[in-house]
Amino acid sequence: MFGTISVELVFLFYFIAAAALVFFSIQCANYVDLIDKKTNISGAFIGGVVLAAVTSLPEFVTSISAIYAVNNPSLIIGNVLGSNVFNLCIFGALTVVAVKAFAKAPVGKAHRATILCTLAAYVLTAATIYLGEQGQSFLRIPGLEINLASVMILIVYVISFRFLSNDDSENEEEDTSPLTVKQVVIRFILMACGLVAMSVFVTMLTDELQVRLNLDASLAGALFLGVATSLPELTSSITLVRLKNFNAMVGNVVGSNMFNFTIFSVADILAGNTVIYLGGGQTGSMLLFGVVSSVLVIASLMLHGRAQKHALQKTSSNVLFAVLGALVLVSYILSLIVPV
Repeated sequence: MFGTISVELVFLFYFIAAAALVFFSIQCANYVDLIDKKTNISGAFIGGVVLAAVTSLPEFVTSISAIYAVNNPSLIIGNVLGSNVFNLCIFGALTVVAVKAFAKAPVGKAHRATILCTLAAYVLTAATIYLGEQGQSFLRIPGLEINLASVMILIVYVISFRFLSNDDSENEEEDTSPLTVKQVVIRFILMACGLVAMSVFVTMLTDELQVRLNLDASLAGALFLGVATSLPELTSSITLVRLKNFNAMVGNVVGSNMFNFTIFSVADILAGNTVIYLGGGQTGSMLLFGVVSSVLVIASLMLHGRAQKHALQKTSSNVLFAVLGALVLVSYILSLIVPV
């Protein structure tokens, strides 16, 4: 499809598609914030399930496209794991930049449970990659052509879903929009469709860039797919922070990570004998530092809960929030440059 154009034009198309993803994701975040204000649904649930699923649609669509559109399933592992580390990097950056606002904002306890579920998914993924032969012999379910880890990840996702649905945190901001709930939902769906369309295009461009630049598939997935498909999480999270809806922001980030792991499950089911759980390249680093980042984020959320409950000294707690956020940023950089 791109064989007759220069690599410079491929890059140009890539950045145009990335800009379109940014636009659609900002609109999705605005409409999610309105849904949070106009309904009695928990902000943790809206951010962690509704917005997380929508902003993760690019990862989902690009990963499935990697199998059927470009026949390069190696991109999937880098896409998912790279996106997850980058998502937590978003949390780290926003807590550093807006540390005072974060310290004061209500954030639901359910997000901690979601991160614990994500850590379980990391363990299942690592076990399948490294304890089996190219991810195909470790606890492979006979007759179903699917790894047990794929089934367990879906179960873990449902468990995280239950935690978020039971969260009782509320958005304290006033609703000033003249739009009805129905109008907001319709516009939200239209923006989500735009995200999906651009996601397929980004997958094709990433596959072309990998070939043109002779990159490792998992590294290309992490750099081009992982970052581009995480732009919706980035821009929507920034938008939510500007709207002072930190609860939905945290839910968007950690919920997206949990949703991303279900991509392995769906891809494994659809791919049949095609190998999905592939090691090599930067996979080990992304797994390791994904776990490290997750632990740092849950530590920050636990400190946040303790600070609000016991009214800890603002200065000291703010410094700790900033330090933990900065460490998450360092973890992301290390995931790209440190071989494991």
